[in-house]
Amino acid sequence: MNKFAEIMNNNVEGNTSCFSEINMERMLAYATERSIPSGSHLFWEGDLSDKLYFIKSGRVKLTKSTDEGKELILYMYQSGDMIGQADPFSGTRLGFTAETLEDTEVAVIEHKDLEMIICQHCDFAIDFMKWMGTHHRLTQTKVRDLMLYGKPGALCSTLIRLSNTYGEDYNEDGSILINKKITHTDLSNMIGATRESVNRMLSDLRKKDVIEYEHGMIIIHDMEALQEVCHCELCPREICRI
Repeated sequence: MNKFAEIMNNNVEGNTSCFSEINMERMLAYATERSIPSGSHLFWEGDLSDKLYFIKSGRVKLTKSTDEGKELILYMYQSGDMIGQADPFSGTRLGFTAETLEDTEVAVIEHKDLEMIICQHCDFAIDFMKWMGTHHRLTQTKVRDLMLYGKPGALCSTLIRLSNTYGEDYNEDGSILINKKITHTDLSNMIGATRESVNRMLSDLRKKDVIEYEHGMIIIHDMEALQEVCHCELCPREICRI
């Protein structure tokens, strides 16, 4: 099994799980590999949208800046994911910035090569449409979380998404450890709230024994309580992710 197939098998719930192994190989055969140090940028908001990036290893966050200079975290991606503009053939400018959270290896696919593969292989075109649909559904559910149920609903939804992305079984009572250190500032940037309001909401959840902290990482004890606050619709894990 090749390197890319191993990545795909280990990330069956990633946003590229809709691609068959042969179609991933077709796409990545045209890719150029790049190594990006932690804290560097794959691209900036306003750059020309002419590439997609398949993450071989590492993590990347997509952010958008407001007029006031505040950073909003839109998505966080890891190995096995593909990032870039979801409407790649309209010659648009990118609406977000991609920054690496750790040393990252990516495979860069030019849009012109994607167009050629789509013209040659109809099954690839179908898989690519599925990837675009997954991306749009993820965006729609995040907008729903932010608009319908206030900041508490958005925070609870974000904790659920984090558990689906980085969660590990913690003990036999069903508790889940989010195995990444997520700061209060990160959480505030994910839901468009102030750090102080996030501190208060997390404190309330801790008092109710819904969550707790251990070595700077969040443990979720009562998933149903979080789901009740955000009116969880039990979306599939490839959609309910950070």
